[in-house]
Amino acid sequence: MLLIPAIDLKEGRCVRLKQGLMDQATVFSDNPAETAVHWVKQGARRLHLVDLDGAFAGKPKNLDAIAAILQEVSKEIPVQLGGGIRNLETIEKYLALGLTDVIIGTAAVKNPEFVREACKEFAGHIIVGLDAKDGMVAIDGWATVTDHHVIDLSKRFEDDGVNSIIYTDIGRDGMMSGVNIEATVKLAEAVNIPVIASGGLTDLNDIRALCAVEKSGVAGVITGRAIYEGSIDFAEAQQLADSPVS
Repeated sequence: MLLIPAIDLKEGRCVRLKQGLMDQATVFSDNPAETAVHWVKQGARRLHLVDLDGAFAGKPKNLDAIAAILQEVSKEIPVQLGGGIRNLETIEKYLALGLTDVIIGTAAVKNPEFVREACKEFAGHIIVGLDAKDGMVAIDGWATVTDHHVIDLSKRFEDDGVNSIIYTDIGRDGMMSGVNIEATVKLAEAVNIPVIASGGLTDLNDIRALCAVEKSGVAGVITGRAIYEGSIDFAEAQQLADSPVS
């Protein structure tokens, strides 16, 4: 099981939000590149970046911080990023900077053809991020819950050629209330590409629960507030995730 530290960027700083609310941001670092190096030293094998300002603006807003992170770690581990990716030009720019994968979220729901085009142009580098509440996909910073079911959309994007799905349970994100294992497994069993869990990771019991369902297709989990506030020691958690399930 892969544990993926999240670095959420707002105005050039590393923050965490509660349930996606920009006015509920806690600043954890003024030096995101230094934070990225820290997680690599702790044993991270992939990093998850989010341009929060870009997600709301619809275009990249933290390029300097992103470039600084990539300069430090992109030669050591893969780095993925979401937020504000609305066109092929942005994807090309990010991949040229050293990103391994880009994550398309709201744009995937509003313009599914964009995902198909991106997969053709940048095969193997496209991830779709789907945020859901009670199984229904939400967009626009979670402000709008659509009538699209997360499983139906995931199957469509799988057919388009995305390499994985990041599934976030809105009700759990940033709340330290535990991962929605049942919903994550249900999605993973419905598709044939890896599913990465996101939202709610709290303690080592969550890690154990995820490892127990890894064979269903849950390939990893993104962790944020838990590792920043210390309820999970990242190195210890990754060691546990690498241990055989008893």
